Amino acid sequence: MTTSTLVGPLLQNFFTDHLMAQRHLSPQTVASYRDTFRLLLQFIHRKTGIEPAALCVPDLDAEIILSFLDGLEKVRSNSIVSRNLRLTAIRSFYRMLALRDPSSVGIATRVLSIPMKRAHTRVREYLTREEVEAILASLDRSCWCGRRDYALLLTMFNTGARVSEIATLHRSRVNMGSKGYVQLQGKGRKDRSIPLWPRTTRVLKEWFRELGNQEQAVAFPSIRGEPLTRFAIHLLLRKAVRQASRHCTSLNKKRVSPHVIRHSTAMALLQSGCRYRGDRDVARTRRHRNHQRLSPCQPSNQGKGTREGPTGGQDVPQIPGRRHPAVVPGSSLTMLTLGRGKQRPA
Repeated sequence: MTTSTLVGPLLQNFFTDHLMAQRHLSPQTVASYRDTFRLLLQFIHRKTGIEPAALCVPDLDAEIILSFLDGLEKVRSNSIVSRNLRLTAIRSFYRMLALRDPSSVGIATRVLSIPMKRAHTRVREYLTREEVEAILASLDRSCWCGRRDYALLLTMFNTGARVSEIATLHRSRVNMGSKGYVQLQGKGRKDRSIPLWPRTTRVLKEWFRELGNQEQAVAFPSIRGEPLTRFAIHLLLRKAVRQASRHCTSLNKKRVSPHVIRHSTAMALLQSGCRYRGDRDVARTRRHRNHQRLSPCQPSNQGKGTREGPTGGQDVPQIPGRRHPAVVPGSSLTMLTLGRGKQRPA
């Protein structure tokens, strides 16, 4: 056994050099890959008794990887999508391994041949306006956390932001001028500007005034002043849904997550006539457009767009640097909101 066949130095090189220096992946992607190998090393230690520091490349053959993936589904009750996500991280490591350690090409080839599993495609759930209002109304705005959660969830529904985007949003990226908008950075480090409803602008102004003058601080901090984690946002949303379900019984039948809020924004845009092609999950929900209308943008008789928050319609603001209104049927508002996709030809 030589030092070059030890997994430890190769894993260190994989994270510090390959992922971060060469590929320049986002912190979220690196954290996901880290979690994958933490689970894998723990699984191998339980199964074989080999310490991670003593683990060699031959110990990570295709058979042990398949056993690990099978355990994710049967023992940890992970979905097929989660299983495939872990396999993606493992494949990335073995592609680097084949280049760095030629003696391990055979093992790497066998692991790289493990296929992705086909998963059942479900229609994504979304919330109606009444359900969103019930969730917002359930929050206790007399306390600091309640006001923060109210501003956070309203901003999520207005913008369709991903949970990672809202958790890392800084106050400096929220414009509070006459035409309020927020700048988000999504997957692939793509920036987009999203107009805010007047209601959202008022709520954020009050919330930022309460936080004080800290332009570089996060928009929705924890009690300790630190950024909220994704899991904290999941938790506060679950608590709000549990409270709201007492008065809105339809919420009892739905499994609400921050991503469901994102789909609710997308469905609101689709139902109001905005065209969008790109997000596969959103495309799957388009077949349910006969539900009760939930519209943050409503086309007028003159063909101009109006933006309607949960409290009523308002004139469409101009996004800085754009000549046309932010919301026009068939325009790229949905692309601005969700960060992907192309406009259909008129």
